[in-house]
Amino acid sequence: MFHPEAVIELGKVPARERVAIGNVAVKLAAVGPSLGYPHSSSVRTATNLRELRPRQGRSQWRAFYRQFGQAFVVGAIGPEAAVNGQGFSRAVRAAEARLEDVEVD
Repeated sequence: MFHPEAVIELGKVPARERVAIGNVAVKLAAVGPSLGYPHSSSVRTATNLRELRPRQGRSQWRAFYRQFGQAFVVGAIGPEAAVNGQGFSRAVRAAEARLEDVEVD
């Protein structure tokens, strides 16, 4: 599940990378919380936030998500930290703020 603002951000990502983000999101839905590195990793600068790493981390884009019960919610899409550190930090903050108010049935 994608937060509505993350859907807007996803629409601004190049088409090839959108597909890669979709593929890794499908893997997350299928495998669940055991989806590990290189497809997913913890965001060290945030509490209880993980990043999806499309194309096994070779993508320049990340999807920041949190688990709510059995559901996974992507709160933001942003650049990989080494590519754009400020953009990464901005996306992490946005995901944290957006996911703060999420309620999942």
